[in-house]
Amino acid sequence: MTHQTPDNSRRRFIKLTAIGLVAAPFANALLSGTAKAADMVSETDPQASALGYKADATKAEKRTDATAHCANCGLYTGKEGEASGPCAIFQGKLVAANGWCTAWVKKAA
Repeated sequence: MTHQTPDNSRRRFIKLTAIGLVAAPFANALLSGTAKAADMVSETDPQASALGYKADATKAEKRTDATAHCANCGLYTGKEGEASGPCAIFQGKLVAANGWCTAWVKKAA
């Protein structure tokens, strides 16, 4: 009688291949070390146009509160003092801190 041992190298290869296939989409993001710069939203962008977005809040006809602008909006997540930052409405794009749109909501204190 011959005694066969389990083929551990084949099992190990299959496990490593499966792990590699699962991890591959994340490898580029983890290893790149550089962040992509986000684009500014354009006033002519269909979503921005529908919301009446203006990069200069003083030019927004629908704005009723003279103190309202993107930097003091609850949806704006940019850092204080910067000229632009991300907005929850315009995913992946930056808005001007001095901009305004009809989605403006007062930032909670």
